Amino acid sequence: MTPPPPGCASLGAQSTRVSGPLARSWLPLRLLLLLLLLWTAAATQGHPKSGPRISAVWKGRAGQDWVDFGLSEPHIVLFHEPGSSAVWVGGRGKVYLFDFPEGKNASVRTDCENYITLLERQGEGLLICGTNARRPSCWRLVNGTVESLGERRGYAPFSPDENSLVLFDGDEVYSTIRKQEYNGKIPRFRRIQGEIELYTSDTVMQNPQFIKATIVHQDQAYDDKIYYFFREDNPDKNPEAPLNVSRVAQLCRGDQGGESSLSVSKWNTFLKAMLVCSDASTNKNFNRLQDVFLLPDPNGQWKDTRVYGVFSNPWNYSAVCVYSLGDIDKVFRTSSLKGYHASLPNPRPGKCLPDRQPIPTETFQVADSHPEVAQRVEPMGPSKAPLFHSKYHYQKVVVHRMQASHGETFHVLYLTTDRGIIHKVVESRDGERSLVFNIMEIQPFHHPAAIQAMSLDTERRKLYVSSQWEVSQVPLDLCEVYSGGCHGCLMARDPYCGWDQGRCVSIYSSPGPVLQSINPDEPHTECPNPKPDSAPLQKVSLAPNSRYYLSCPVESRHATYSWRHEQNVEQSCEPGHQSPNCILFIENLTARQYGHYRCEAQEGSYFREAQHWELLPEDGATAEHLLGRARALATSLWLGVLPTLALGLLVH
Repeated sequence: MTPPPPGCASLGAQSTRVSGPLARSWLPLRLLLLLLLLWTAAATQGHPKSGPRISAVWKGRAGQDWVDFGLSEPHIVLFHEPGSSAVWVGGRGKVYLFDFPEGKNASVRTDCENYITLLERQGEGLLICGTNARRPSCWRLVNGTVESLGERRGYAPFSPDENSLVLFDGDEVYSTIRKQEYNGKIPRFRRIQGEIELYTSDTVMQNPQFIKATIVHQDQAYDDKIYYFFREDNPDKNPEAPLNVSRVAQLCRGDQGGESSLSVSKWNTFLKAMLVCSDASTNKNFNRLQDVFLLPDPNGQWKDTRVYGVFSNPWNYSAVCVYSLGDIDKVFRTSSLKGYHASLPNPRPGKCLPDRQPIPTETFQVADSHPEVAQRVEPMGPSKAPLFHSKYHYQKVVVHRMQASHGETFHVLYLTTDRGIIHKVVESRDGERSLVFNIMEIQPFHHPAAIQAMSLDTERRKLYVSSQWEVSQVPLDLCEVYSGGCHGCLMARDPYCGWDQGRCVSIYSSPGPVLQSINPDEPHTECPNPKPDSAPLQKVSLAPNSRYYLSCPVESRHATYSWRHEQNVEQSCEPGHQSPNCILFIENLTARQYGHYRCEAQEGSYFREAQHWELLPEDGATAEHLLGRARALATSLWLGVLPTLALGLLVH
């Protein structure tokens, strides 16, 4: 193995003077501030508190927390084993190995037209499969030596753009990849390695896009199931009907095919059900399944496995719905078949038979002609509603079940957006209700780009994400990003973090218990001090008729920021404010506008003074002395900030 080659704040200091003639000379600054206000107004449109509370950039250490590929990799696949410090990434003609703590990396080269689409552990080696110039092939990597396994159709697609899914279970392999490039264009779910090769009938799915597959070992071995999640074209062609329908399908793992020539090579236990994700209270429907994550029950009860599904609608708003495998199993076991009104044959369609019995022809014919069950799979909970929905377009999800310092269990969701950002959302319980709080958004890359792959390591408490440019490991306990002392630490409501010895620390790094709040509405009340410290007073001297602005950093997007002059509120920035600052612009400074200005942040019952400025009158004696420096400052601001503001305005 060889190293990879390079190619294939407020204006003004603690005490400042700004002079009167600036009103006639700061035209660029005036335009800059106008753009800033327009951008701010555009950015605040949307749903204020469904978004992340704070924004953080994960910088890490080069080589130890993130690695740049050195070139663009438009199609990548990521493989990481829990507990390992290394991650494998398959790209174009190359497989990268990055070992983060050691800061080491290496790569294995293959043909340049070989896009790696599959990395899987097999025994002591790593199975590598790729397109291989439209001749899908596989290799085995053992101790740095690559062994060719030849063509392996079904293990890799002909093109990296094809929708593909491969599932391994011991010696058995299941795949959705077509085996012929120009024939067999109808997608099928196949068993390509095992006792007998089987495939789904061509009529049971309409242009499916496969999302996730899993094998569930049930109470009896013969009853083990394969569940796979997909979306397909809606058979309802009504103009008002959605284009896509989200589904879950079941197959019996022990399916041996049928008795007749038409059924002997087909799955005889296929059934599908609709996944519902809609909010009746707002009449919002989310029909397009994007991703699925299965969270096993900690006690090993397969029926209590939670299925987290990310859905979107035609406007690219998203929702997260949570189902249980027990509910899915019950729907397939008890529901009638959609459009079938006669008595069901015995055994009923979808039933797994013991002792490797074949499915009777009559049962197969009924299931093959009526593959959808009538009952729909609905989310968990009494309301059957989404866990939450958002204006953001989510694409991938992983979920970590963790215990906070005081023993309460939380489910922490990590969701990727279409803009290459990760949202960290915590789910907690309040009796029968689920409480959801969007803690933060994380920028994981040094070069902003779409997130192509994501893997969660609960043992090392790391999140591995990759783009076309780089791969990064992000710690789950990003506690150092929370400012504001004890109050700011607890207001974050981050179950990984707590207050200890004057710092916001990870619960995993502290030797003893840390201060964490169990009050989701008023966590700051748990702090020893009743209220946060006041902001330090800053002073600036200004001549009459000056133009000036005050800037207050927005730390929480869930808070309302208000600039107060004496007793009057001069400017407010509501929750959802996307600009990093709340700006108060003073167009023409008069005698009445001198005095104290306070920027106050109100978030529920949590109140703090973020900024405190005193504007003092200044005679004109020093105006001309400072004018040159002020003009230089205005020009610098104009040239440095205008491109960013213009770009932001265009984006919004």
